Amino acid sequence: MKVQGHVQKKSVTILAFVTLLSMLLTACVFGATAVKPTPTPKHTPTPTPTPTFTPTPTPDPTPTYPAVVPPNRVLGIAEDTQKSFKSIPWVRLGYATCFNKIMKGDLLKKTVARYHSQGVRVMLSLCQWATDARLYDTGRMNDAAQAGADAVQCGNEQMKQGPFNSYVPPAVFAKFYDLCQKAMHAVRPEIPIIIGSNDPHVGGQDYYPLVAQADYLDSMQYYMNTSVHPGGHWNWRSQTIGLIDSWHNGYPDQSVNSLYGLYLFWAQQFGVDLGSGGLGKHLWVVEGTGCIFGCGIATDSYDVAVSHILTLITDVQTTMRYQVPFFYFSARDFPSQGAFWPMGIRSIGGNPKPIRQDLWMGARTLNMSCGSGHVTVSSQEQLLASLYSGCNLPGNYIGILES
Repeated sequence: MKVQGHVQKKSVTILAFVTLLSMLLTACVFGATAVKPTPTPKHTPTPTPTPTFTPTPTPDPTPTYPAVVPPNRVLGIAEDTQKSFKSIPWVRLGYATCFNKIMKGDLLKKTVARYHSQGVRVMLSLCQWATDARLYDTGRMNDAAQAGADAVQCGNEQMKQGPFNSYVPPAVFAKFYDLCQKAMHAVRPEIPIIIGSNDPHVGGQDYYPLVAQADYLDSMQYYMNTSVHPGGHWNWRSQTIGLIDSWHNGYPDQSVNSLYGLYLFWAQQFGVDLGSGGLGKHLWVVEGTGCIFGCGIATDSYDVAVSHILTLITDVQTTMRYQVPFFYFSARDFPSQGAFWPMGIRSIGGNPKPIRQDLWMGARTLNMSCGSGHVTVSSQEQLLASLYSGCNLPGNYIGILES
């Protein structure tokens, strides 16, 4: 019995010990589990993408054009395509429809821009390329307009009939001029647009041919207001017309002056006082030159030389007195219609010509009085530039040139 009791007592003791040990182990396991830290999730930042830069296209700069000048400052010459003039403020440039067939597009733009960079303004002549509805092709007009010229002559000698001219009926010319003016003013609305050019007649003598030119303009006005713009009030007398003068002005004496006679006639037509300077708002001499053949003067070298230089002087003096825009013709001597025309201020090869072109350079000189002092002039180019800049001739210049 004692043995059995002892065993039972010992078993209880062992059981209690095992139970206690189990509880301790459970507590340890629970404690270990309870204090085990929960892992903190790591945040891996998403890389910010590098923005793709798309440059904004730079717009083409708006062209900067020379300011419009008053009529009395429009003094120029026909362009020399190979060599620019110095100290002559304007040049007359022909579009591809005139004589220089390549003067269009980029070449035209670059040519006008080059003149502008030199401080020279440009009058662009857009000659007619047809005599009918083909003349309404605005492609050529728009191309000419993009050059940014400072004045545009729409048409040339449109009233003249002949083998070397393209007469345009007034009805056709009215629409052509309207389209041309719109195209030019779409680019430069401030510039003057010139109505073609009246073919040359002798002022003071050819009265009825001049009246016929005014009649043509009246007819053009009629079609402008009945066909082009029905019910309109367009009036050519509020516009600007072009003019060509070709006569031996100043020779054999100062009483010969066709240009003055033309100014008188057109001043009356426009209703302006010639002495007021107002004619320059309505009339541009796109071509002023002398006359050799069929003009009633001798054609030997002396008479041609003296009449040529006196015409140049007389024309410039007349136009500056009455403040009318003027372009001298031509830049170089040239052959035409089977004859040679020594009308340029440069030789046919582009060399300077003496003021007496039948003599050597320096054989005759003119001592001119300018704002900056006195200057001795020996070439025709120097003479024209000096006259344009306001220099005064010596009192005996005619005697010097005729001697």
